[in-house]
Amino acid sequence: MTGNQPEPSPELDELYRGFQEELLVPLWTEIGDLMPMSPSPAMRPHAWRWKTLLPLAEKAGELVPVGRGGERRAIALANPGLGGAPYATPTLWAAIQYLGPGENAPEHRHTQNAFRFVVEGDGVWTVVDGDPVAMRRGDFLLTPGWHFHGHHNTSSEPMAWIDGLDIPFVHYTGSAFFEFGPEKVSSTQTPDRSRAERLWAHPGLRPVSHTAPAVNSPIAAYRWEHTDAALTDQLALEDEGYPGVVEPGHAAVRFTNPTTGGDVMPTIRAEFHRLRAGAETAARQEVGSAVWQVFEGSGTVRVADREWHVDHGDLFVVPSWAPVTLAADTQLDLFRFSDTPIFERLHADRVRVGGQQ
Repeated sequence: MTGNQPEPSPELDELYRGFQEELLVPLWTEIGDLMPMSPSPAMRPHAWRWKTLLPLAEKAGELVPVGRGGERRAIALANPGLGGAPYATPTLWAAIQYLGPGENAPEHRHTQNAFRFVVEGDGVWTVVDGDPVAMRRGDFLLTPGWHFHGHHNTSSEPMAWIDGLDIPFVHYTGSAFFEFGPEKVSSTQTPDRSRAERLWAHPGLRPVSHTAPAVNSPIAAYRWEHTDAALTDQLALEDEGYPGVVEPGHAAVRFTNPTTGGDVMPTIRAEFHRLRAGAETAARQEVGSAVWQVFEGSGTVRVADREWHVDHGDLFVVPSWAPVTLAADTQLDLFRFSDTPIFERLHADRVRVGGQQ
């Protein structure tokens, strides 16, 4: 959109100098960037390899202490289009966190919403408001904003996992608060199930003692055995000729807040996808950004004009309105989180699948 621009002149130069002195910017020189014909985000499609990330996290475990001040041994993904900021996307933060044997990450709380996804290992408990929650392979664990939380490793082995937060969104909106808690976790118990799970994690059942809707899901951990069973059943139903999959060979579930049926947290949507070996998805475009991690299997990912072969633990990001297609070599399991709830609440969401809106 470059038409209808004024003719250059000394008077126009003087006008623009006046704008600059008063910190003013005319729309007619910026409209192409501010109002593109379709989303044109600064972030880029990019992939990070687990086989590269994990050794770096292990090295950090040797050299960098965890404790008050640094708080976490977490290494953020920095999107190459965002000027060096430690952000995976303009609204989402993703990092590999590493905790050594017997280590304790002190408690704190912040207004940013957070979760953990465990791609491998066990032995760490996260303690959320005094409730110890076991972290195991394939589990999706919540730490909603302004809840005290810390971690401790009870095992003789280190453990790494993925943290996801809405740090960039909170930073851009100037709404961040942070508060230190105890330097040691408030509970060193190691129960198989947290109190939150005992109350809330029963399929289709809600405690009558808690009937009001909650902003965040009260379920502390969504366990892999339930996710795996749901995806397995969807594909089995497809084999039997019944509906349930998203598209041929593609099963998916969304983690939800049992008090509302909506997303687990106001700013983050989380899902798990499984593709049969040989399956390929239709190209999907969505307003908002997403981070994916391969849990198991291998395949090919196409995001806009980029293509990668991905394997266990690899992460990749999808910018707003960039078409993404997945093709599975083997059975391919992927965890996905996105900022879609923000755009749905603003009524700015839009989706196109296979060229159809």
